[in-house]
Amino acid sequence: MDTAQLLRELTQASGVSGYEDEVREIVRHAFEPYVDSMRSDALGNLIAYKKGTRTDEPRRAIMLSAHMDEIGLMVSGLEDGFLRFVRVGGVDFRTIVGQEVVVHGVRPLPGIVASHPPHVTPPDQRSKAIPLEEMFIDVGLPPEKVRELVHVGDLITLRRDMIELQEGYAAGKALDDRAGVVALVRCMELLQTMLHEWDVYAVASTQEEVGLRGATVAAYGVAPDVGVAVDVGFGMQQGLNETEAISMDGGPALAKGPTFHPVVFDGLKSVAEANELPCQVEILARGAGTDAWALQVSREGLPTALLSLPLRYMHTTVETICLRDIDRTGRLLALFIAKLDEDFAGELGLTGGKTC
Repeated sequence: MDTAQLLRELTQASGVSGYEDEVREIVRHAFEPYVDSMRSDALGNLIAYKKGTRTDEPRRAIMLSAHMDEIGLMVSGLEDGFLRFVRVGGVDFRTIVGQEVVVHGVRPLPGIVASHPPHVTPPDQRSKAIPLEEMFIDVGLPPEKVRELVHVGDLITLRRDMIELQEGYAAGKALDDRAGVVALVRCMELLQTMLHEWDVYAVASTQEEVGLRGATVAAYGVAPDVGVAVDVGFGMQQGLNETEAISMDGGPALAKGPTFHPVVFDGLKSVAEANELPCQVEILARGAGTDAWALQVSREGLPTALLSLPLRYMHTTVETICLRDIDRTGRLLALFIAKLDEDFAGELGLTGGKTC
């Protein structure tokens, strides 16, 4: 698997929350050589399944989850050939003025996010962030053509080609969390060369950016014994310190806090140490707004862990990641899964497929 190439394909595809179809087909193709079956559910989650070697009951299963949706925009009105818009997910409006976009109308239309230039902005407003209601999108067409091609409710994606930087880094849009999806594909690829007792469900989830909805229903439907979410964390950058951020190129960060089960945490940490894989610890005392929360509270509760990929400039079009951290995450997951057995289930208090 070419990590950079798959990441490029995924990040340059369109998949705003609730409309992940294009991304899902790329992920389906990526998973196909490494899994026994795949299916999609009512919310559009792609659930890839790889059977374990265990033959007796109860069968055990682990669910991995990484979300494939991205933040974006939606047309809210047409004004004399210009488009007004609203946010879908956590778009930071301070970062989007001057950005290129694609308006997904009758046909894809290139456009730019614009506002009044500073020369005609009142002096007391020039140093302030431009409010969303004062921005508009210009697609360079006359009003009658815009009315023909664009309608209220059409999606808008931020446009950015992924670029590979020096020393194994890459930057682009939607690395949150398509980098996590690539890590799941890498895990399933590596499991082809390993024996593992437990069944594995790798889920590319939907609608995480608008409320963890995909992972919520996927976890309920799969009903696994253990869950691991893979998402991004705040990579070290200017203005942050080691209590606020995790090291780039330092391997995945294993989250510790009330959302995360200590036995699963210890299991992942010991595997990383035994295999000399770089791994960090991230303190999330209040939990995290990731698929991990949806996994933890599924059904009667699920022992859950979170692996965070260090990422700079989250929710911008220049999110930056180290490709090595993606590969390390996939390897850690595969090695952990290969060690899962009934003794580990016993440590979790599982019996007969349910928690005591």
